[in-house]
Amino acid sequence: MGIDLQVKFAGLTLKNPILTASGCFGYGEEAADFFDLDKLGGIVTKTITPLPRTGHPPPKVVETDSGMLNAIGLTNVGIDKFISDKMPFLRQADTSILVNIGGTTVDDYVKLTERISAESDVDAIEINISCPNVDRGGLEFGASPEGAALVIRACKDVSKVPIISKLSPNVTDIVAVAKAVEDAGADGISLINTLVGTAIDIKTGKFKLSNGFGGLSGPAIKPVALGMVYKVASNVKIPVIGLGGISSGSDVIEFLMAGASAVQIGTACFAEPLVFLRVIEELTAYLERKGHANVTDIIGTVRKD
Repeated sequence: MGIDLQVKFAGLTLKNPILTASGCFGYGEEAADFFDLDKLGGIVTKTITPLPRTGHPPPKVVETDSGMLNAIGLTNVGIDKFISDKMPFLRQADTSILVNIGGTTVDDYVKLTERISAESDVDAIEINISCPNVDRGGLEFGASPEGAALVIRACKDVSKVPIISKLSPNVTDIVAVAKAVEDAGADGISLINTLVGTAIDIKTGKFKLSNGFGGLSGPAIKPVALGMVYKVASNVKIPVIGLGGISSGSDVIEFLMAGASAVQIGTACFAEPLVFLRVIEELTAYLERKGHANVTDIIGTVRKD
């Protein structure tokens, strides 16, 4: 009898706790030639916005020590093309489908939620609240508990599927934001999104990214992500997905022990498309060595003594 990798998350049953991270896995089609997507616990799409976006001009990505900076600018096909061109492929996958959405007004989020949650085979919606709120001078929705709660409550009111709030680490008190979205009705939380950073070319004296600033991801942010996941999971009753610098089975185990019910892998898949399968094997091998029959045995088990 093998190891049971199933986990429950926000009303969903995931075949295993390994999901893709929004923005790094496209719409799923891009990786289908590399491995069987049905082996994943879930696919999280790149952020979908009301209208198509070309994003920022190149250069959009810069390598850093133990990570990378990206300023993609939410490049995507927009909601109409996503439903007509991308959903048919996603429906074929025998795994959970989580659609990430973003907007610049609360109304954007509400309309996206209404349309996407009405689509068959969408299992949950992940709300990217790291987008700039144009009604408040460009301040990120997730920069304050009030702004985050406003979006989540509005989306929850119209959604037919679970709502997951993706939190930004670029805040003073991540727990306060987490509690706010929980109170607003979120069914789950994913964290963390990227940290804000920049890089400068000393030869030219210019920023290396066309946008100047970008989001830092990769192994460099793992300790920050792990700490925030532990703090949030310890202070809310809804389940948490952990992400940020995960590239091995050991990383996954740490996040699960910190209280995450599942994880997302992003940056690592650029260098190693099969990282998801390797991580599942490493997680399974660890559980076998430790004599665990279920992956849930290790969730939230970290000790301070």
